[in-house]
Amino acid sequence: MVKPLARKIEPNRRVSLADYATDADGGLDRADCEAQLVPLLTELGELQALMWGARTHALLVVLQGRDAAGKDSLINHVISAINPQGVQITDFKVPTPDEAAHDFLWRIHQAAPAKGMIGVYNRSHYEQVLVVRVHKLVPSEQIEAAYDQINAYEQLLTATGTLLVKCYLHLGRDEQRKRLLARETDIIKAWKLNPGDWAERAYWADYTVAYEEVLQRCSPAHAPWYILPADHKWAAHLALAQVLVETLRPYRQGWVDKLTALQTTMLAALSRVDKQ
Repeated sequence: MVKPLARKIEPNRRVSLADYATDADGGLDRADCEAQLVPLLTELGELQALMWGARTHALLVVLQGRDAAGKDSLINHVISAINPQGVQITDFKVPTPDEAAHDFLWRIHQAAPAKGMIGVYNRSHYEQVLVVRVHKLVPSEQIEAAYDQINAYEQLLTATGTLLVKCYLHLGRDEQRKRLLARETDIIKAWKLNPGDWAERAYWADYTVAYEEVLQRCSPAHAPWYILPADHKWAAHLALAQVLVETLRPYRQGWVDKLTALQTTMLAALSRVDKQ
């Protein structure tokens, strides 16, 4: 059995990010991880096809992490294994004036996946208790209230059929610096260049505290957080695939049963059709 690389945060657990290695690899090298990833991606595609057909659940994957943590890479290497017709990816940036005129969850809920779909949030509603908190963009009492509002929102999602997986990409400070510098020599990543990424490094300790509080206060059993080691992108890819497959596997038989019943009904209807 392959040892999980992601670390699941249990409800109300006190979290210190210093206790989690950013370069954890489970004793595997890149070749090992890539080899183990292949069958998981095949199974993930099969599970998504069953979920799509049964239409009893949706899956929402929340990706959070510091700049250059590898969120786009995870989408390219893991989510891309899924039929694109069944995937909806939303990249949350600075709110537009219209979005800012509403409550912070307004734009988030509009992107929630329909049953049968896999939704991916590249950044998310958690920015309200991360960047908004770190830069003190709203009064502290609004930040405090946001934790309960987030938990209530996620309770609504899970109570109505959405499976929720939240992943924090745990990147080391030195590795982030290497990646930001590497972007400056890669023409393909020129669109990612942003002086603000360097400015945010001055708030590293503040973001650490903010993430620790998020992980402690917003990881109930029905909507857990997972810490993914992000210094090695190939390890993060395997970690995410493991989490997604383990999340969907328990529902496989129920989806098969739903589709089997549908097949029986439709075959009975087809038996009465003139196929000449």
